[in-house]
Amino acid sequence: MDVNVPTLELNEIGKVKESAHGIVKAEGLPSCLYGQLVEFEAGLKGIVLEFNPDEVSIVVLGDYRKIKVGSSLTSKKELITIPVGDKFVGRIVDCLGQPIDGKGEIPSFNSRLVFSQAPGVMDREPIYSPLLTGIKILDMVIPIGKGQRELIIGDRQTGRTSIALDTIINQKDKDVVCIYCFIGGTFSDFEKTIHKLKEKDMFSSSIAVCAFASNSSAEQFICPYTAACLGEHFMHKGKDVLVVFDDLTKHAWAYRQISLLLKRSPGREAYPADVFYIHSQLMERAGKLKSELGGGTMSFLPIVETLQGDITGYIPSNLVSMTDGQIYLNTTLFHEGFKPAIDIGLSVSRIGDRVQPPVLRKLNRGLRLDYLQYREILRLIKLKTGLSPEAQEIIKRGQVLEDLFIQDNYNPLSLVEEVALFYAFRKKILEVLTPDVLSRFKLEIVEFLNFNCPDVVTNIIEANDLSDEMAAELDKALVTYFRSTRR
Repeated sequence: MDVNVPTLELNEIGKVKESAHGIVKAEGLPSCLYGQLVEFEAGLKGIVLEFNPDEVSIVVLGDYRKIKVGSSLTSKKELITIPVGDKFVGRIVDCLGQPIDGKGEIPSFNSRLVFSQAPGVMDREPIYSPLLTGIKILDMVIPIGKGQRELIIGDRQTGRTSIALDTIINQKDKDVVCIYCFIGGTFSDFEKTIHKLKEKDMFSSSIAVCAFASNSSAEQFICPYTAACLGEHFMHKGKDVLVVFDDLTKHAWAYRQISLLLKRSPGREAYPADVFYIHSQLMERAGKLKSELGGGTMSFLPIVETLQGDITGYIPSNLVSMTDGQIYLNTTLFHEGFKPAIDIGLSVSRIGDRVQPPVLRKLNRGLRLDYLQYREILRLIKLKTGLSPEAQEIIKRGQVLEDLFIQDNYNPLSLVEEVALFYAFRKKILEVLTPDVLSRFKLEIVEFLNFNCPDVVTNIIEANDLSDEMAAELDKALVTYFRSTRR
């Protein structure tokens, strides 16, 4: 005869000694662990961040004002976890993975540790697959690969979030799960972002994880780790994931506030000594798994804010050192009307053109040098320096290239559009066009190719390369286009 023995769970019960500013000091939890979950009598949860023989310091997830001195709290047997699953796609959740979009509960059968360990070196593979952003200047000069960590850095109001959103929008119909992590901003800014994703029909394949400025420091602190957890669920299933962290400057502020309230010794700019560790612990979770583990990838686009263009600030320089490159947005370029205001001289992708599609790799040779030479000569013009014929030719070519790089927000280009534009630039066709004709060419060329030369478009997409035969077909298509525009 079978006897059902009920499961016995042993939990320690402590007492709140002190509660202020989201930090609770408690006694009676002698066996606690760092990162362990606790539950208060008021129904709130907290995380153990510090302990000594006499007391435990806990950071509260929620409104700490509900916790009273003398009330009880219970330690849970597990470290902090969140639910994960496929049903999270198309939903908005908080830092604990709970839905806040009013669409009901999210079915979930699995959970993952928020502070889980990143895959080891032997579990990874080199990154070769391109992550096309649809932004011409990035795809041509600063390519990004699936599994890469590319930092977006710049001052306020320079278009940092727009670059990340363009990249998300460009993943439409490409079987990439996109996760937008919003940290420490206002609800109105978050609502505008979600509205834009819905407007571009991209939110149905995305997840939003948010902790607003009105949320506690603890909720803002664990928010990016929650986003990474949700991404890891899909990565370990062999899928491609893109995670945007908007932004990690506010995340560092939240952690600094927690550390100062815990009375830890402040260091540079009052940040705690382990602020580098908490960001590196997050960044190393990106990468590409080996094929035996499913071959999934998780790419990170962390956003960080600079003050008056100072890229050497403590948090920006930390993140530059732990990512695979940076996209630097220049305020001067932004005010000059060059948008996206990406400074090619300070922006870099350390993985390089090995993640570029072969068809773009053949067209990008010399683009960075051409543009930097053009910017240098412009600087000399301001100094009233005389120009040689060679310099005038560089200026003409640079002006056309600059015009090609300028792009409206939320309007990512397809691979065919990028190939058509920069193939014509490589052939030096665009330099002889008037500004009006050049603007028409940029707007009409892809529609012309789709309608009159569908085989050319199909060959570019399928081959993902530019053979001599395909180049000859493109030459014929361009000749046909310019003949038709003369009539």
